[in-house]
Amino acid sequence: MEILSGWVLSKMLGLGDKTSIIKFEFNPKDGIDNPALTLTEDTDAEGVGEPRFYFLSKDSTETFGFCLHEELSCQGHIIRQIELGGVAQRRGLQDGDRLLQVNGHFVDHLDHMRVVQRIKASGNQVLLAVLDGDSYEAAKSLGRDLSQMLPADIHPRLCHVTRDKSGFGFTVSGPEGTKGTFQLSVRQDGPADRAGVPAGSWLLELNGDSVKSYSHTQLTRKLKQSGNKVTLLVASSAVEEFYRLRGLRVTAALADPAWLPFKARELHLVKGPVGYGFLLKEDDCISGGIGQFLWEVDEGLPAEQAGMKDGDRVLAVNGESIEGLDHEQTVHRIRAHEEWVTLLVIDPAGDEFYHSIGLSPLQFFEDSDPASGSCTPSLSGSPGPCHVEVAPKGPASWLVAAANSIELVQNPCRQEQKRLCQSF
Repeated sequence: MEILSGWVLSKMLGLGDKTSIIKFEFNPKDGIDNPALTLTEDTDAEGVGEPRFYFLSKDSTETFGFCLHEELSCQGHIIRQIELGGVAQRRGLQDGDRLLQVNGHFVDHLDHMRVVQRIKASGNQVLLAVLDGDSYEAAKSLGRDLSQMLPADIHPRLCHVTRDKSGFGFTVSGPEGTKGTFQLSVRQDGPADRAGVPAGSWLLELNGDSVKSYSHTQLTRKLKQSGNKVTLLVASSAVEEFYRLRGLRVTAALADPAWLPFKARELHLVKGPVGYGFLLKEDDCISGGIGQFLWEVDEGLPAEQAGMKDGDRVLAVNGESIEGLDHEQTVHRIRAHEEWVTLLVIDPAGDEFYHSIGLSPLQFFEDSDPASGSCTPSLSGSPGPCHVEVAPKGPASWLVAAANSIELVQNPCRQEQKRLCQSF
């Protein structure tokens, strides 16, 4: 791989002029009063406005500063109780806004608890797309497909490239004397191409670190230090332009999971005559914390039959994340049901990969069953039909776990009814 000097003409790159790039830059930590911009602020003849996009970034010690409500006499996932001076208010979220997307995923059709878990899995950064309450109600009454009001693809790609004899299979060009702007040329059928790096895409992060402050020399050195493998966060010109025009930051948390080399696995176990056939051991995680690991997987028993491997780390038990739980609490979760258990796990290589990019594997776990709610396994061990419960008791994907601190309070839309709400 080589770094090419010189600048490709802006017309060829589709970035526009330098002024348009600078105009929309902002510090995502400090923020600006309202970085949520739309291409038009006018409502159409039917009284339906445009979706607005907000990138929220917080410290680990604070919240996003809003509650998400599900109100029985109002449609949609409703933004409420916006904290004065909080992240959500500073960015411009409004009381009554309806949440349409979380990190580029359409959520209007999802169960409340699934949406809560998607936001929680985002960690300290999340991209939300919302529509004001009046426009939402108008669109619903007109029978409009809300998903069609949103861009078809706003996801960058997180690509893991393994070097072959000829290199990584891409070259980088950038403006002379300018830091942080790098476009990739990709060799057909080379390692980068096979890893999903689109030709002409923009390099945003290298091995979990932003390249915004890198010079060509620094980028070259970082690539050489990466050894035989690199993880690239890249965006096509169309995706880059979408975020740039709205003053939004592209992060790895928004990546399309289809191109990730490692994914969490969901294991459904039905206890046999001599048990499940594995040992749960508490040990140090690669992140420096404490985790729960699976060892001594017995040949021919349910654990092995379900696909369990020695060294897998447990992420969730029966649909609920075990983050922050100790060994005894995790064992209690596993024994909550006498005859079955569902575990979400990640293998050591995957664990190391997600740690290297500073993200949780839970963030990219896609529920294989579109239904929401809890699932109960059949006698054969296969998951059975799913149904929605306020507090799921059966095994399910982590996305449908009961959210912490869900409370029942009076509904402002219709006082005699009740609602679900979750603070962030």
